[in-house]
Amino acid sequence: MSDAHLRTRGDAADPKRDLSYPPLPQALVVPVYDNHTHMEIADGGDNALDYREHLDRASSVGVRGVVQVGTDLATSQWSASIAAREPRVLAAVALHPNEAPALDAQGLLDEHLAGIAELAALPRVRAIGETGLDFFRTGDDGRDAQVRSFEEHIRIAKEHDLALTIHDRDAHDAVVEVLDRVGAPEKTVFHCFSGGPDLARLCAERGWYMSFAGTVTFKNAQLLRDALHVAPRHLVMVETDAPYLTPTPFRGRPNAPYLIPLTLRSMAETLGTDASMLAAQIASNTELVYGAWDAEPVTVDE
Repeated sequence: MSDAHLRTRGDAADPKRDLSYPPLPQALVVPVYDNHTHMEIADGGDNALDYREHLDRASSVGVRGVVQVGTDLATSQWSASIAAREPRVLAAVALHPNEAPALDAQGLLDEHLAGIAELAALPRVRAIGETGLDFFRTGDDGRDAQVRSFEEHIRIAKEHDLALTIHDRDAHDAVVEVLDRVGAPEKTVFHCFSGGPDLARLCAERGWYMSFAGTVTFKNAQLLRDALHVAPRHLVMVETDAPYLTPTPFRGRPNAPYLIPLTLRSMAETLGTDASMLAAQIASNTELVYGAWDAEPVTVDE
């Protein structure tokens, strides 16, 4: 499989965007992980970074590893392939909820879900995701397919004892209903946590992890910062969701795993704690969810 980017960010050609990558932030003293990124998506115009460049920059500032996340069968296969030969990468594989209605209409949903189930058996695939529900982009006519896909992803995660990475957009109550009805995997992560304190309390009660992205640094995201205060520290993680959601002060520019220190330091400031203490807690949490990055050997990239 090619190492080339599989797709380009949808607004990459927007003339209003600054396509330059932000400068390297000050390195973290205690290293952490980016537990949700999409290195297969090109951004930055002619200066798009490939996965090796992303990882090298990340390593230089104390981001010791990433979880590369698939959103359809092709990107999931790419993610698993990179993880198989790059020790700084673990993979998550899934069909994004917004993919499910179209696949269902084409009669391909079951076939693609079977492909995800095959990838789930690979040793450096450590999560099923991102899956969940998205009522922002999908109307009522596509929701049954989203729910069916979500339920099957939950089954796959439990069968393989993998973490479940949740995509939840404008669908908090419905996501919780499915997880409660079907039974959530032991390790369930709300990626790019987008709820407020009430959802944070609910996640805390159920032992679900909350992963905060660059959005927690945005001026208009006080509800996220309120949720961060509510979230128990042992259930908190950090991510980029790169190339999207670049943290302040570089909002709108290309995002990348090496910018994790900006979000982590902002979170520490919000919580009134030391960045190194928070980093140590988050690193421990992340390893509990996904396992050690060096637990399974990688193949030689020839």
